[in-house]
Amino acid sequence: MTVLHIPSPSTLPLILASTSPFRKSVLSRLRLPYETYAPDVDETPLENELPSNLVTRLAELKARSAKSSYPQALIIGSDQVAVIDDHKILGKPGNFEQAVKQLTDASGKQVDFLTGFCLLNTDSDQAQTDIVRFSVKFRQLTLSQIENYLNLDKPYNCSGSFKSEGLGIALLDRMVGSDPTAIIGLPLIRLVRMLEAEGVSVI
Repeated sequence: MTVLHIPSPSTLPLILASTSPFRKSVLSRLRLPYETYAPDVDETPLENELPSNLVTRLAELKARSAKSSYPQALIIGSDQVAVIDDHKILGKPGNFEQAVKQLTDASGKQVDFLTGFCLLNTDSDQAQTDIVRFSVKFRQLTLSQIENYLNLDKPYNCSGSFKSEGLGIALLDRMVGSDPTAIIGLPLIRLVRMLEAEGVSVI
């Protein structure tokens, strides 16, 4: 007879180690109470670090940065990069000029969004980590379309210089991936399984 392991219900508070309004909006879909924490982490890539290794490393670092403030909690850390031409990382543009350059480079190409995330139980010091890829194919964009979009959506704090949940959807030919919340920066499908493994029931 097979005995199923059912985790005990968790009483640990849930902490989102991020101040991103996009991640907060996504996590709120689960209707779980949570607090936010502003992680203080150096996001500089290591020498020759692969994008996939970068996002998983930073996701766990962000979660662990909250451990001293929440020694008994479930802490979510997440990090995302956009990758073009298989290896070139598109970070957050920060300003209009850099965003124009990023979208010009992405025009007509596929961009892969890699989201690393971690659920850290600071009580047991056990960390679950994963990475989810979500790809988008950009239309051939004119400079006028790029500039008009940036003036309207102002995605200067978004990797790849666009918001798929906003007007940025008009820049795309197609989207490919198993979890549409991944492109917003927090893959809920996998996160729900992680939470369940810690005794947190979403439904």
